[in-house]
This record gives sequence, C-alpha cells and structure tokens, in this order.
Amino acid sequence: MVDTAAEASDYSSPLPNPDSHHLFGIDFHVVRMADAVEWVMARLQAADRQCQLVFTPNVDHVVKLRDDLAFRQAYERADLVIADGWPIVSASRMLHKTLPARVPGSELVPTVIASGTTDFRPRVFLLGGAAGVGERATQRLLAAHPHLEIVGTDSPPMGFEKSEQESDRIVEKVNQAEPDLLVVGFGAPKQELWLAAHRDRLRAKVAIAAGATIDFMAGEQTRAPGWIQAMRLEWLHRIATNPRRLIGRYAKDAIVFPQLVLKEMWTKK
Repeated sequence: MVDTAAEASDYSSPLPNPDSHHLFGIDFHVVRMADAVEWVMARLQAADRQCQLVFTPNVDHVVKLRDDLAFRQAYERADLVIADGWPIVSASRMLHKTLPARVPGSELVPTVIASGTTDFRPRVFLLGGAAGVGERATQRLLAAHPHLEIVGTDSPPMGFEKSEQESDRIVEKVNQAEPDLLVVGFGAPKQELWLAAHRDRLRAKVAIAAGATIDFMAGEQTRAPGWIQAMRLEWLHRIATNPRRLIGRYAKDAIVFPQLVLKEMWTKK
C-alpha cells in the first residue's frame, strides 16, 4: 500500500503532493519524469512565490543521510523528493515500496526548461559550477531555446557556505533577478543544506538541488550514451570520466548501500 505523503515543509503547496514511500529515513515521492515535470511547471506558474524545494537523492545521498543529522533535517524541508538512481528504484521494489522510475535531476532540469510554451517560459537562474560554467551553460541553452530567459548566473567561491555575508550576497542577487526556477549545483550535501537554510528568504518559485546538472548543460561533463543508460551502467561511465573524484565515493557506496537495504528488510520484518 502506498503511504500517504506527509507534509514535507512549513509551506502549503498550491497543489497536493504525490504519494510517497518512506525509505532509508526519507520520503520518496512516487513519480515518473512526466509527473515531476508537471509538478514543477504547476508551481512555476502559481501565484504564490513561496520557494518549493526539489531534491534528487541518489545512492550517495542515502549513504550520507545515515550519519548526517543536518542532512536529514534538510530533507525534511523538501517539497518533492525523487529517486535519482536505479539502485534506489530496484531496492524499493525488493522492499515492496515501489518507486516507478528513476528521475535524474540532470534530465529533469532541461526537460522543465524545454517544457516552456509561448504562454509561459520560466525565468531561470543558474547557481553553482566553477567560474564561467554558468555562462557557458547559458550560451548552450539559449542556442537550443532562443526565447528562454536566463536571468542570472553565479559561481560562489570555495567555502562560501561558511560565510553569512557571502550567502547574503547570493540571496540578494537571486532575489533581484526574480527567477521562477533556481537551479543549484553545489553538490551534496552542500546544496541541500544551503537551500534548506535560506529558502525562507529566496524569492524563486522552485529551487532544484541539481548536482552536476549545470556542468552537463555547459558541456563540462558528458552524460553516458543512451545504450549505457539503458543498461543502468551510467555510474561506470561517470567513474571513467572522473575517476579521481568518484571512485572512492562509489566504492564506499557499493559497500554501505546493500547494508542499508538489508537493514530496511529487517526493520520491515
């Protein structure tokens, strides 16, 4: 039986949230890509400007959540939580709390952008990535969608999250631009912690914690070919293209995640 979605934050949503399943200590919403896009587009066009948070947890998030209380508390403030990882979807089926599909943040953002019509095109702000990455992503997006409004980009310096003054600067810059959609690419858990801490002040309608999505849109990183994704081996492609950063993380996840699945099974019994 599908669990009823709990209120994920202090904000009232303009439309009801999808049902959810409680897995690994957080609530995953039961959605496919089309459902997630419809959810985001509805809130982008709502009159209420209260910022809605979209988090896209993968296996590494689940592993980090095990020991990081602040990270778990940030997830409690999320309005839409979608599974970005086939291992999570597969585990959900084993645990009889089925999530219907993987919904990668790196696909959700460009799909939302491409869903704009002549009646409504979201104003977009790209926050994150190395210096110049946001600008290159903007150029590529505008080449594909000439009528898209990219109202701002920003690349905060390393350690910015420890500076209240720097966070104030970012919030002010975002608010002055008045985006509908705020795409945040700081990496986890930094992006989720920062959004949960500052959402009350942000005047974007929807903020998506999108990991490396800005890098993908800029061409700094490449997605795996479709046939690799179909075989559910995108993780192998990412290791091959960025081994120094990812091989240690993926090795830890491969050891810890099965233990968490077994724990969920035992708890259920």
